[in-house]
Amino acid sequence: MDAMTISQAAQRSGVPPKTIRYYESVGLVSPAARAENNYRGYGDREVDTLRFINRARGLGFSLKEIEALLGLYRDRRRPSREVKRLALRHIDDLDRKIVELERIKQALRQLAEKGRGDDRPGCPILDDLGSRNSAPVMTRRRRIPLSRGTTSNTK
Repeated sequence: MDAMTISQAAQRSGVPPKTIRYYESVGLVSPAARAENNYRGYGDREVDTLRFINRARGLGFSLKEIEALLGLYRDRRRPSREVKRLALRHIDDLDRKIVELERIKQALRQLAEKGRGDDRPGCPILDDLGSRNSAPVMTRRRRIPLSRGTTSNTK
């Protein structure tokens, strides 16, 4: 098949062109060869790699984890236990995040129950958030993925 443009590769892989360029810039995928017109040229192999990355991102794997998974995917002599180890570690990370998110949800629910939600300017929710005496919900700073490509710094 002839080389595809970045737009065509994006359409086939489900990865936006801007994200493809980012993956190239961080070394997750090799930069596409440039044609005489200076356009990037992508083949089926690159599109398959982009699909792999997109699926792994959809499962919540970090770019570092995806880099390791890609290395294992490309190594046909890899021991499958390495892949399973990465997947199980990711499940453990997800379990920790779920616990953290449940804690945040409960704290936010308690704050919302304090709020009157009327036309008056006084707001117990904002008062609590601004209080020096408010207890932190989380004790350490973590990045929790909110959606694909988006993270939130939490405390």
